Amino acid sequence: MRVAVMASGRGSNFQAIIDSADRGEIPHVAIEHLIVNNNKAYAIDIAKKHNINYTIIESKGKNRKDFDDEALKLLKAQKIEIIVLAGFMRILTPVFINTYKNKIINIHPSLLPSFPGAHAQRDAILHGAKISGCTAHLVDEGIDSGPIIMQDCVNINETDTEKSLARKILTLEHELFPKAIELLCSNKIELNGRNIIIKPD
Repeated sequence: MRVAVMASGRGSNFQAIIDSADRGEIPHVAIEHLIVNNNKAYAIDIAKKHNINYTIIESKGKNRKDFDDEALKLLKAQKIEIIVLAGFMRILTPVFINTYKNKIINIHPSLLPSFPGAHAQRDAILHGAKISGCTAHLVDEGIDSGPIIMQDCVNINETDTEKSLARKILTLEHELFPKAIELLCSNKIELNGRNIIIKPD
């Protein structure tokens, strides 16, 4: 399927997806375009290195509707079928989400529904959690509240800091996220209410 990645920063998950594609692990995923909302995002350099088309749509000083309208116009012109949020630090409007209903996938650094939001690793440590991890999920109109596709976990040690936990979880994200994207792009995901059923091969 034709995939667009949306990112805001360093693009490490974007790179992990590209690497998985280069290794032939995600054959149903065709990365066609990158959208960034920050002209200093390192994800741009990754796109250039791998000859992937990219577009900068600045979000600073722009309301959500105008940003999303511009992005949707581009995505439709590119005939994009699946949206991958890879460190995209902006909330999408209901119009955007419903235009690509159940076709937007995100990775979050916690075991949802625990610790949604922008500070998941910090929140896990502050709450004394012993286990954390990452969650690949479909995007709905809530904050990190969409149906869960896959999860993986790590132990939280007494010596862990927010930064050390983030590094451990990021390693998991790089392994899990491409697999979840492949499931979505190969039509192996079936929704039953909030529950996701993975179809067998």
